[in-house]
Amino acid sequence: MFKFSGDGSITTCDGITRRDFLQVGMLGALGLTLPSFQALKAAGKVDSKKSQRSCIMIFNLGAPSQLDLWDMKPEAPSEIRGPFKPIRTKSDAFEISEILPLHAKIADKFSLVRSCYHNAAAVHDTGHQMMQTGRLFTGGVNTPHVGCAAEFLLGRRSELPAHVILPETMGPTGGNMPHGQDAGFLGKAYDPFVLNSDPSTKDFKVPDLLPPREIGEVRLERRRMMRDLVDSSVKNFEASEQAKLMDSNFESAYRIMTSSQAREAFDLSKEPMKVRERYGLNRFGQSCLLARRLVERGVRMVTVNTFITVFGEITWDIHGSKPFTSIEGMRDIVAPMYDQGYTALIEDLFQRGMLDDTMVTCLAEFGRTPKVNPAGGRDHWPNCWTVNFAGGGVKGGQVIGKSDEIGAYPAERPVDPGEIVATIYESLGIDLHTELPGPQGRPYPVVDFGKQAVRELFA
Repeated sequence: MFKFSGDGSITTCDGITRRDFLQVGMLGALGLTLPSFQALKAAGKVDSKKSQRSCIMIFNLGAPSQLDLWDMKPEAPSEIRGPFKPIRTKSDAFEISEILPLHAKIADKFSLVRSCYHNAAAVHDTGHQMMQTGRLFTGGVNTPHVGCAAEFLLGRRSELPAHVILPETMGPTGGNMPHGQDAGFLGKAYDPFVLNSDPSTKDFKVPDLLPPREIGEVRLERRRMMRDLVDSSVKNFEASEQAKLMDSNFESAYRIMTSSQAREAFDLSKEPMKVRERYGLNRFGQSCLLARRLVERGVRMVTVNTFITVFGEITWDIHGSKPFTSIEGMRDIVAPMYDQGYTALIEDLFQRGMLDDTMVTCLAEFGRTPKVNPAGGRDHWPNCWTVNFAGGGVKGGQVIGKSDEIGAYPAERPVDPGEIVATIYESLGIDLHTELPGPQGRPYPVVDFGKQAVRELFA
């Protein structure tokens, strides 16, 4: 992820490593041949009005059960329908589970896609890849997270990073594969800023915004002169466009670390306690509040991981037996936390007049098996599940797609991960035929040919 300091193979007396230099400079050169935002605009590849929008992606790592939350089947046998009852919502189009009562009150603000599916292996990692990048990683090609691609194409709007991951990137989920939360073939210069801290703790700080402990303010200032280390041998290079880009990327890193705007954006103590309590004084709730603060100050995309791993904590991964979660654990711990944090975010964005310009999408890597297993839980099921969208041009209170009578397969309007990612690009005003510089410099479209946004969502 984005680093300003780190271990390196060549170190100067000031603690500056060649790897440090490369991480904040040279890798940015990958974008040299792409048109700028203005060129994209001139070519009709970006909608300048929509490009002012932001996106908050809530990734429900572990995968919620569609049958117990969003797509209930009250007429099905008990081993299918599970223990929960549907309740009416503020939308005439759908009911949801009784364990999400706050969602029911704002159902006019979000819409459901009940027919999401994929054909890859039923393991967490593959779903993470596809739902955040639009593609399964094959042949050594790692596609960038949609937020990283958006930064590459649209740039930053402030001293803050364009893409932030809260509270940290996904950890182990059993597959030992990439999760799709970095810039992939775009290079580390476009990796997201990762908080790597729990914003609900009393002593919460953002260590990566502060100078590393071993570097004083004076030495930090001296790091701005890193190019001088190579002046004698690369004078011709210094005058090139590549060098200017390296300077630009270094300055971006330096500004993040020293910016009062950035520090203020991450400072949750600025929020009234009443607001913090409404979101929930837990990791997820405070991450949602922090996401609102960040997009309010110009961050293009914030990815909030509801959980970091499926091991060692209560999550959406309701296999029913330890070390995983039971349906009761979902009911008593996970659902209340999620219900509170998500609805607080939507209400807050709406009250501040920000929801129209902020897409909030809640995704997951797959669904859960239609039939409850012998342990009283549900297992992995990529054949059908539900995701939802709010804001960013989305008309709330709708249902797109339909599952069959037991929630096992799409019955109407099947939607695959590429179409989900295309919907995010659509909201951000990025033409789906826009190309990125892929491996070996070959053009790589932001989504595969033929993929379309779920246009029914938009008002």
